[in-house]
Amino acid sequence: MALVASARADESIPAAEATAPPTLVERASVSIQETLEKALDLVGIRYRRGGSSPQTGFDCSGYVSHVFHEGLGLYLPHSAHQMSRTGEPVAKDELQPGDLVFFNTMRRAFSHVGIYLGDNLFIHAPRTGGSIRVEDMSERYWVKRFNGARRVSG
Repeated sequence: MALVASARADESIPAAEATAPPTLVERASVSIQETLEKALDLVGIRYRRGGSSPQTGFDCSGYVSHVFHEGLGLYLPHSAHQMSRTGEPVAKDELQPGDLVFFNTMRRAFSHVGIYLGDNLFIHAPRTGGSIRVEDMSERYWVKRFNGARRVSG
């Protein structure tokens, strides 16, 4: 109480800010931000089919699963198609950082997954010979192959 009282006397910290715990929305926002930072820390790790760790490499779903487990404690399936059934659908114009974005890259729906970063950018493990990288969803290749998005939360 003394800290709050002295802060109020200085008027440098309002009493509500000094005592109120973060709201659920604020905590979720911080968790998503930390999760996206973890995702970006893995840029450059090589693609490996079936891969699910930074030491051995990642495929797209292994990468997304790893990031969401490390960042939010969520267990997601190791399959882009199965992930496409997780969480709630999100319209493309309502995407938020941390949403999963899906693409048809193998002539079948939901064959590829990445994590939306904001500003039309997403991060993913692209293909054999590639490495984790950030891409622009407004590029023609991705626009033609976009299948949808999902929002998962912890």
